[in-house]
Amino acid sequence: MKTIKILFADDDLKYSMLLKRFLETEGYEVTYAGNGNIALQQFPLIKPDLVLLDINMPELNGFEVAAKIRKQNHQVLIFFLSDRSDKADRLKGFDLQANDYLAKPFYPEELLARIRERFQCVDNRIETEIYTFGKSTFNYTTNEIRTGNNKVLITSRQAEILRILAKNLHVPVDREILLKHVWGASSYANSLALNVQITYLRKALRNDSSVKIESLMKKGYVLHIEKG
Repeated sequence: MKTIKILFADDDLKYSMLLKRFLETEGYEVTYAGNGNIALQQFPLIKPDLVLLDINMPELNGFEVAAKIRKQNHQVLIFFLSDRSDKADRLKGFDLQANDYLAKPFYPEELLARIRERFQCVDNRIETEIYTFGKSTFNYTTNEIRTGNNKVLITSRQAEILRILAKNLHVPVDREILLKHVWGASSYANSLALNVQITYLRKALRNDSSVKIESLMKKGYVLHIEKG
C-alpha cells in the first residue's frame, strides 16, 4: 500500500509538531508548513493526498490557500483544522470544496478516524497515472520516464509540465496555462524558469527520437509524435 502523504499547514509550531509526530507514528508521511505561502510552495513538490489547513495563518490564511489549491487540483482531500467554529466559517470551508472541518480543540484520535475513513479504499483511490507516447512511458505518480531499458527521473515541476503536454498530445498548450498551473502566476522570472524546465524535459526524452516538444513562436508548446 502506498504511504499516504499529508501536507500540514499551521503557524502554531508546538501544537503542530505534536500532531505531526502522532500522525507519523500511525504511518503517514507528514510535511509541515508554518504559513500559507510555504504550504503553496510545497504543494506541487510533495503531491500530497491530504492537506490539513489551519485558517488563521500569516501571509495567506487557510481559506486563501484552499482556494488556490483547488484551482490546481480538484482531487486532493482538504481538511480544515481551526478554532473558528462559527457556522459561517464552516460553510465557507465547504464552499471551497473542503472535505472535512474539525473545530479545535479535538482529540488526535478523532482526526485519525476521519483520515482512515476517507482512505479506507486508498488502494482504489490512488491510482498510478501513466501516459504513453511514442516509444516512451511516463509515470506521473513516480516522476519516471521509461524508453526501452532506459529510465529517467524528472523533478515534480517537470512532471507537472509533461503531464499537461501529454494530456494535450498534438494540441498546443499556451504558456500562460503552464505558468499559472505549475508556478501559480505569470511573471518574467517564471517564464524564464519554464524555458529551462522545457530544456530539461527535452533532454529527459532524448532516448526517444519520435517524441518532440515543439516551441510555438514563444506562445506555447506542443508534445507530438513523429511517425517514422
